[in-house]
Amino acid sequence: MDELIDILTPDGKLTGKTALKSEAHKNGWFHATVHIWLFTSDEKILLQKRALTKKVFPGLWDISVAGHIAAGETIITSAKREVFEEIGLKIEEKDLIKIGTRIHQVSHANGIQDNEHHHVFIAELKVPLSTLTIQEEEVDAIELFDLSTLKSTENLKNVLLPRFHEYYCSVYNKIHQQIHKR
Repeated sequence: MDELIDILTPDGKLTGKTALKSEAHKNGWFHATVHIWLFTSDEKILLQKRALTKKVFPGLWDISVAGHIAAGETIITSAKREVFEEIGLKIEEKDLIKIGTRIHQVSHANGIQDNEHHHVFIAELKVPLSTLTIQEEEVDAIELFDLSTLKSTENLKNVLLPRFHEYYCSVYNKIHQQIHKR
């Protein structure tokens, strides 16, 4: 879906300009996204299998929920909206724990230039998978994996991307700390 998004400076500040997501990707303009990693208290991580129709990384087991922040939308509103749209889960702001912001720059073979500021959250999944509803245009499946999957991406095929191993390890560490601080 092509949506209107805010264009950012390379250091993440609003420029006052908006563009369609497709234009931002074509021109390599910086913009903001949210990543929400959902985990369970028994050390599982929810991953989604990206729909085969996705323009980048189709069919890859990926982040629980991720998406672009719409023009004028707050980060938290976007995170809550994306979780509801992609997996049908209503999540409260108090359940979202921000663990950082990362700059992501990737040139894809199909011409898409991702220059993004990812606002990264973790949140505990407290409901069974059977109660979730996937957005079929975006997601082919959801599944719980062992949390340790985040630390072993270099040994896996089609589950996350080994080149972002350090990012996944940092998410693992934050989730592990959250689970064990109780």
